[in-house]
Amino acid sequence: MPSDIRLAFAHPEERAEASAGADPRDRISLRDHIVEADIGAFQQERGKTQRLRFDVVVEVRPHPAPLEDDVDRILSYDRITEAIAAELAAERLNLLETLAERVAERILAEPQAMRVFIRIEKLDRGPGALGVEVARSRAQAPLRAIHADGTETAVHPVVVFLTNAEIASPDLSARLDALEAQGLPLILAVGLPDMPRPETGHAATQRRIDLLAIEQNAWVLAARDPRCVVVSTRTEIDWAMKHGQTVVWAPSKIILDATDGPQAPARDAVALALWLSETLAADRLVAHGSVTVPAGSRVPVTRD
Repeated sequence: MPSDIRLAFAHPEERAEASAGADPRDRISLRDHIVEADIGAFQQERGKTQRLRFDVVVEVRPHPAPLEDDVDRILSYDRITEAIAAELAAERLNLLETLAERVAERILAEPQAMRVFIRIEKLDRGPGALGVEVARSRAQAPLRAIHADGTETAVHPVVVFLTNAEIASPDLSARLDALEAQGLPLILAVGLPDMPRPETGHAATQRRIDLLAIEQNAWVLAARDPRCVVVSTRTEIDWAMKHGQTVVWAPSKIILDATDGPQAPARDAVALALWLSETLAADRLVAHGSVTVPAGSRVPVTRD
């Protein structure tokens, strides 16, 4: 208990270290960043500025290539301060909690950012500092679409897991019509095909074989309906969703490159689809009534 209490009031950097997983990550931090803002829910706070202190720690994805001392290859400190300034400039807010959520979301939109800890404190509301602290991971950060007028909105796709029977069904196109009619970006996930595959008896190589078998099944689905586009990277998914394409997920690259990849074996394709749903902050995962969905989902799961 004393350790828990100490960590509750520790700097976000110490809390990030205490909750780190087995795979080490790089961290960048911003300490004691003070700005003035008009914020607060009480009448006496309106129309006047007060000092806010920000402490931010961002866990970042290690860069796969040599940095070569190039600032364009890292997440710059400026991106953190710009995120704070942008959210404060967007509109007047009542709650520090709202501000922290929005700053976290903006930081996590950066491709290198994986997890962020943010502490915001009001320095002028009493003899001490009053504040909030949030911790958010990339799995909770939605894609943001930029519109022609410069405004941004969060994009929450629908992830649909299709069984092999549904892929082969004669009403597949009608089913996709109904899903697309809901108006949200659509990502289709599939499982292993109904055919034998090599068995290596070695976990790492078997995982790759199973993932490749799932990708073969993705191409089978794409052959059934011309609107289905097979994609294998997060960048491709983002682009396809922004341009209204129906995506079929080829999972190998995203899963094998992920620092927080799914723990489930590749043969548990529903668990992989759930992980993708959480990673993309999906509106929901749609699963066939006969498949088993792991408990504890951070996104809604519906049965079709």
